[in-house]
Amino acid sequence: MTTDGALPHEADHKAPPRPRFLIADDHAILADTLRLLLEPKYEVVGVISDGRALVAAADQLNPDLIIVDIGMPLLNGLDAAQRIREHLPEVKIVFLTMQNDPNLAAAASQLGKIGFVLKQQAASELLTAIDSLLHGKSYITPRLRTADWVEVKSRARQYAKELTSRQKDIVQMSAEGRQIKEIAAHLQLSQKTIQFHKYHIMQQYNLKNNADLVLFAFKQGLIMLDAEISSSQQRA
Repeated sequence: MTTDGALPHEADHKAPPRPRFLIADDHAILADTLRLLLEPKYEVVGVISDGRALVAAADQLNPDLIIVDIGMPLLNGLDAAQRIREHLPEVKIVFLTMQNDPNLAAAASQLGKIGFVLKQQAASELLTAIDSLLHGKSYITPRLRTADWVEVKSRARQYAKELTSRQKDIVQMSAEGRQIKEIAAHLQLSQKTIQFHKYHIMQQYNLKNNADLVLFAFKQGLIMLDAEISSSQQRA
């Protein structure tokens, strides 16, 4: 025993710090469920409800792993993850989605090693994806593995966007039914600038009305699920 009462080499046997997780999902019940699932083993440093807040929180909290819903408001999970990786290239990311779509998994895989799990699957699969990433391996749910996964790049190109980052932000928020004033506040731009960009996008892609814009955003992978389309139409 040492002079301070500690056993020899006691400090050498302290448990390593737990991996720090950030959760991003706009469904509060699911987010809380994920927190309860993960907290016994990992440190949950935050729960975020929109994509733009996720980018800011990731930069501030510097988590080891992010669990993110693809269909996030204000900024979808794929674009949010891409922006986060520009500042935190080593952060591990697990995508959650209701969309049983190999093209989405292919697009996500372009970010490097990722996890991709369907929300319909058991919680055990999410834990498997997390464990794989923490050991340096990707995990894509077997339900989305095609017979020829080498087509991943061509599948990802289906989600390739010619829009700039600012245009994507405006298209997504407009498709969610948000007003010009609200979009301008989020992007810290003038309302006239938002109106100009929106008009240019509508002209460039031959979009005649808000319904066309919502469908365009959906095809571009900027919004997910029929529920989101229905919600935006109700708010318009």
